[in-house]
Amino acid sequence: MQRQEQFIHPTATIDQPNTHIGAETRIWHHVHVMSGAWIGDRCSIGHACYVGKVRIGHGCKIQNHVSIFEGVTLEDDVFLGPSCVFTNVKHPRANVVRKDSYARTLVCRGAAIGANATIVCGVTIGEYAMIGAGAVVTHDVAPHALVVGAPARRVGWACRCGETLPAELACARCGDHYIVDHEDLVLEPTSHATIEDTTAER
Repeated sequence: MQRQEQFIHPTATIDQPNTHIGAETRIWHHVHVMSGAWIGDRCSIGHACYVGKVRIGHGCKIQNHVSIFEGVTLEDDVFLGPSCVFTNVKHPRANVVRKDSYARTLVCRGAAIGANATIVCGVTIGEYAMIGAGAVVTHDVAPHALVVGAPARRVGWACRCGETLPAELACARCGDHYIVDHEDLVLEPTSHATIEDTTAER
């Protein structure tokens, strides 16, 4: 099937040069994309978002009023809920320039961040982790971990499909089975691949 061109709303501002916007990506009202940003294929960036000089993977969905500042990287298939917040300096002062000391934040493939959550810079959010609405993340989040609160703490595990896993770690929605290995959640080798692999060549 032929790939579609991206859609960019007339009110969006796309700074040049060296800005990449992938095929089938939709950029909506009043979005500002800074020069040097790299946005993958099949992304959706909602109303009034700001995208700095960052890398956003394929298939990401970014809801309204999210600012992604330099220092943040999103891998493929990341979901960012409305008005979630990223920081990029640990000790900000208005009168001190710290553009050379941005702390790096990595959001790994398939992770989801809920509405109004705050991600303090310098952390890694593991694959398919689920950050609850309003959570304040101050430390790394393990793959598949479900975290809530301020500061965020793990209260369970999330399946690749997004469902909260029961105690037996078998997903009622998609049928995937997991085991805990050295405090990490691991998909059992016998589980079927139920989540479509949408990774495209870079």
